[in-house]
Amino acid sequence: MFQIQRLQSLAKAGKLNRREFIVGAVTAGVTVAVADMMFTSMARAEPKKGGILRIATPHGSTSDNNDPGTYGDTFMQMVGWGSTSNSLAQVDAKGNINPDLAESFESSDGAKKWVFKLKKGLTFHNGRNVTANDVIASFRHHLGEDSKSGAKSLLKSVVEYKADGDNVIFILDAGNTDFPYIASDYHIPILQAKDDGSADIDPKVRTGAYILEEIEFGVRARMKRNPNYHHSDRAWFDEVEVITVPDHAARQSALITGAVDHIIRPDLKTLPLLQSNPDMMVSELTGYAHYTFPMLVDVPPFDNVDVRLALKWAIDREEIAKKIFLGHASPGNDNPISPAVKHAINPEPVHRFDPEKAKFHLKKAGLSSLKVDMNLSDAAFNGCIDAGTLYQASAAKCGIEINVVKEAADSYWDVVWLKKPFSASYWSGRPTCDWMFTTTYAAGAPWNETRWNNPRFNELLIAARAETDEAKRAAQYAEMQQLCHDDCGQIVIVYNNMIEASSKKLAHGDIAPNWELDGLRIAERWWFA
Repeated sequence: MFQIQRLQSLAKAGKLNRREFIVGAVTAGVTVAVADMMFTSMARAEPKKGGILRIATPHGSTSDNNDPGTYGDTFMQMVGWGSTSNSLAQVDAKGNINPDLAESFESSDGAKKWVFKLKKGLTFHNGRNVTANDVIASFRHHLGEDSKSGAKSLLKSVVEYKADGDNVIFILDAGNTDFPYIASDYHIPILQAKDDGSADIDPKVRTGAYILEEIEFGVRARMKRNPNYHHSDRAWFDEVEVITVPDHAARQSALITGAVDHIIRPDLKTLPLLQSNPDMMVSELTGYAHYTFPMLVDVPPFDNVDVRLALKWAIDREEIAKKIFLGHASPGNDNPISPAVKHAINPEPVHRFDPEKAKFHLKKAGLSSLKVDMNLSDAAFNGCIDAGTLYQASAAKCGIEINVVKEAADSYWDVVWLKKPFSASYWSGRPTCDWMFTTTYAAGAPWNETRWNNPRFNELLIAARAETDEAKRAAQYAEMQQLCHDDCGQIVIVYNNMIEASSKKLAHGDIAPNWELDGLRIAERWWFA
């Protein structure tokens, strides 16, 4: 026992690597497996600085840019926000909202007034102090009349914002008890204000754990540790590199060969190979994520609700969950609110494959058959085209002919998503109903991928934000989920688990389920053992 304790002390002090510890522990009488577990446990508990973290992500586009309002893929979300930037607040591993650049936040006047107090001593990467005026400029950036920001719909309720010393005051047009969650959105990093009051979107002048050294949009980014980061218990790597590798086989190969240390969305068909590899670790989380087939409801024939319902009854989600996701997902029910989110319901009737009901709604739409194009790419999610092929087969039994059009992965998000009438998409989900609904289902939201505009839904969205009676609020969100299920053009195929794989050289604490890559904060939260 004394020998093991001595080995542990040396390992914690960084004087023994994994191999040396295991050799010594085996000599002291423990098995290799137990020794490896002991070393991994110590490494997890004792973060230390050093090394270059290399991550491969499937997403990234050469049309990406520095404007955080346009961050739409994992590459820019992780580089432009999760590694180099901070927002006023941050979601933790349990889904709770906590201050980040803010020291505290509090509400009054029925949650219509919110006051965020900034931490002292915050600096941008160029050494300039962070002030309340920088926060004002950062929020104003998303609120202009011509803004195309993904956060514009989230901030629509803000009617006034002003600086008061170290405080930033937001006045809303109605109460919103979830407003701090909105302030944590990855579209809203705190940017440096220019002399004219506008926000400087230069990603090399942010506040985050890492400073951007170079970036080739949609291809590669390299960052180095910020020596003045305001969280002293984070940011352990010397450098972080992120590369875009759309092909899942190539991503997995890069991990196995040691070219990268961490990947997201490994191929489910070969996942057991990673799980059985003694040098790899696989994480799987049930969070808020879901995969979808959106229809543009202002384009025929999808402008007919009965056509939409026919297509919802014509998909065999159970088959897709089983054959494509191999047990790593559960069938969806055309509700974007994951069962893991507060106030989630399972609307009735549950949309399962039912040819008779599909034909019934086709008949109500005045049709005996239907033919539609479906534009798909595995850029949307691994197995997307295969899922579309299964959908094509089940729909054929319902009198619906689906023509699967395979689109190029590198241009999918630019030329297909939000543009072509029937496509595929993925959502990491959001930790609150309001956040998810406001981002993707509210009328006029830039990312309303079905162009849905339901007056009752929009009315409830505003009312539920301000409702402080939990029972009433739950009832409002229940009705909104039912409206999505019954009327919207969104087919929620499955709620998918978030699966990632990494070298066992990496260590970490609890993993946040709100986004991939540990809430997009892997660079600041993980370390090398």
